[in-house]
Amino acid sequence: MTTTQFATSADGTQIAYESVGQGPAVLIVEGALCSRAMGGYKELAPQLAKTFTVTGYDRRGRGESGAGESAYEPQREVEDLIAVLEAIGPDVFVFSASSGAALALEAARQGVKIRALAAYEAPFIVDDTHAPNDADLPQQLEALIAQDRRGDAVKKFMKVVGAPAPMVAVMSLLPVWKNLKAVAHTLPYDLTMVVGFQQSKPLPDGYYSDVAVPTMVIAGGKSPEYMRNSQAAIAAQVPGGRLETLPGQTHMIRAKATVPALQEFFGHAG
Repeated sequence: MTTTQFATSADGTQIAYESVGQGPAVLIVEGALCSRAMGGYKELAPQLAKTFTVTGYDRRGRGESGAGESAYEPQREVEDLIAVLEAIGPDVFVFSASSGAALALEAARQGVKIRALAAYEAPFIVDDTHAPNDADLPQQLEALIAQDRRGDAVKKFMKVVGAPAPMVAVMSLLPVWKNLKAVAHTLPYDLTMVVGFQQSKPLPDGYYSDVAVPTMVIAGGKSPEYMRNSQAAIAAQVPGGRLETLPGQTHMIRAKATVPALQEFFGHAG
């Protein structure tokens, strides 16, 4: 039985987290629509907890975390991450996924103390293998949320990320849809964090050159070309960055393939 604890972010927002297992600390940073109850923590913790103390947290606006004591900016989420790291630290490995990977990479770029970072498919589009996303996509979803069209916001997001229409139609009939709609208001947060890197243009020169922690960038071997290319671009900018491609994997995290890679990387990085 795990116990929810709270870290206080710089603006006073209470960030909920929980830990399980015993050993070196690993923090999991979730992507869009995910929380401790549904995402990377739930998938990975049962296996990682055999050798690590694994912590998952609810990003602001999700789960048991506060909605935010100040207006949203990506920097507020960097501060949330710092608050949780300080609560569980001092030496913490970080596994991050999707927009959570973009968040963790930004924190590392700013010099936030992390023992080692594994970043799974930050959802960037850095070449012409995929059309750019609308630069005003966050505002488009904000408008839907303002109209209380949460289901439509989730559907639009899933269309943008390439989810097949039949799959989305089925999901909208399942109990999980209620959970997705409950955090739909946080989708503009994720998109604000990544849309500038989704314009089919290369990463800014040297953007990640200040990342000073051991970093493994993970791509799924079955992910689209644009996704694999963007992970290679990130790894190439990080000093000493390592690119790891998991055969047969996609943007969906699977413990069977991911945990061994993390155990090996964190074992050597530690």
